[in-house]
Amino acid sequence: MKRLLAIIFLAVVLFGAYWFFFKKDSHPSEAKQQAIKIKKHSEEFNQSIANALNEYFNLRNAFADGDTVKIKVQVPKFNASVDSIKLDDLKKDDSLILASVQQQVSDIKANADDILLQKDITEMREDFRMVSENLYPFLRTIAYEGPKLYWQNCPTAFGQDKEGSWLSNSSEIINPYLGKNHPECGELKDSLQ
Repeated sequence: MKRLLAIIFLAVVLFGAYWFFFKKDSHPSEAKQQAIKIKKHSEEFNQSIANALNEYFNLRNAFADGDTVKIKVQVPKFNASVDSIKLDDLKKDDSLILASVQQQVSDIKANADDILLQKDITEMREDFRMVSENLYPFLRTIAYEGPKLYWQNCPTAFGQDKEGSWLSNSSEIINPYLGKNHPECGELKDSLQ
């Protein structure tokens, strides 16, 4: 009986040693997900992004001025520049990137179109907030290659409990939600490039 127990014990020890030293790496583990790599963009693509951003900054400035007429003139210009982005450049990368970017562009334009439906500047600013909230991840998804951009935020843009963020091409605070009269409400949250 002791011999049988000794053999069983020895078999368990040998099996455990085998498993620990040899078998644990023999099971293929799930491959770690690699970050999606984007190749350098073409000059045409980068220029189309720069054009869209210039129109966005013009729109942001119209909001900072509180000029609803200028806002309504600027929205179609912004949407036209977004339509002109050379998305074909992304086809050489992962197809998931292209699909994601196409959805983001659709969301950006839909929120910009909503601005045109509003009569009250506060409601227009709410829609602009959504344009900004969609534009920022879009730029991160495409691996933006242009000049440095700043992601700025006003924690009380729409009252004590509702913040608003926007993109800027300078570190200067130009608050599109409270206007130029309230530059004290704004802080840098992130930057691109």
